[in-house]
Amino acid sequence: MKQLRFYFDLLSPYAWLAFHRLPVALLGCSYEVRYEPVLFAGLLQHHGQLGPAEIAPKRAWTYRQILWQARRQGVPLRQPATHPFNPLPLLRLARACAPAGGTPNRWVCETLFHHVWDSGLDAEDPARLPALLERLSPRRDPASQAVKDELRDATAEAARRGVFGVPTIELEGRLFWGADSLEMLRACLQGDPWFDSPEWMGAADWPAGSQRRQSRIGGDPGSAPAP
Repeated sequence: MKQLRFYFDLLSPYAWLAFHRLPVALLGCSYEVRYEPVLFAGLLQHHGQLGPAEIAPKRAWTYRQILWQARRQGVPLRQPATHPFNPLPLLRLARACAPAGGTPNRWVCETLFHHVWDSGLDAEDPARLPALLERLSPRRDPASQAVKDELRDATAEAARRGVFGVPTIELEGRLFWGADSLEMLRACLQGDPWFDSPEWMGAADWPAGSQRRQSRIGGDPGSAPAP
């Protein structure tokens, strides 16, 4: 049985789409999943990236695309009252529902995803938290330093392993990023030899012809050609 790590942040609608579709996309495959809550903002900071919601045109496109994909896939999705929001309390709650050093089960993750993406309400409204706590009955205090440290350390470890966005699914050291990578993941699980070919293995060594110099918005765009 193959072991998968599903890295996610409840902030990400793509993580919700991938989480919802995963059992269907991998139907007939032999696998088990370890669900790893991580802080997307921490990954962005580590890699020096902006999030989709921090770029206005990309933000609008993201919302259009996820609503379209949810409609096509039959996934329940209603945008939270505000987005982005601070996911830390919910991520810590997910961690607190598992024993020390463990990860939350699928039911816990699904409950939290529904809280964010199937209500249309404010995901971080403190008035909604007591009902969520009662339903999930966390094993540990979500506000404890141990839980906070676990989330921080899990995010740092994910970045060390090459995770740069969510959702990302790891299979035997290979990383599959995005809700649209499930077909690739399925092929890899089924033993497609392409994943041991030079095309997969050599992609990281493909030479770069030019690199954009980092600059402030409105400043020198650098030497990279226009997209």
